[in-house]
Amino acid sequence: MSTLSKRSTIYLDPVLHQALKLKSLETSQSISEIINEAVKEALSEDAEDLSAFDERANESLISYEQMLKRLKKDGRI
Repeated sequence: MSTLSKRSTIYLDPVLHQALKLKSLETSQSISEIINEAVKEALSEDAEDLSAFDERANESLISYEQMLKRLKKDGRI
């Protein structure tokens, strides 16, 4: 763990905590390392989603009904 790490208290469901303890033992990683990796991955996915939204911001919008009609016309449903 980095010397710049911050300490935080989180409350986990007991079953999740047990699963983390087992994963920690099996992977030789601390629970903190596992949680840090999971949070980084989640934040990275959010950043990718936001980037995709920005790229599509100028696309025209269609209604749900229009999309269904298009999918039927194309033989996809």
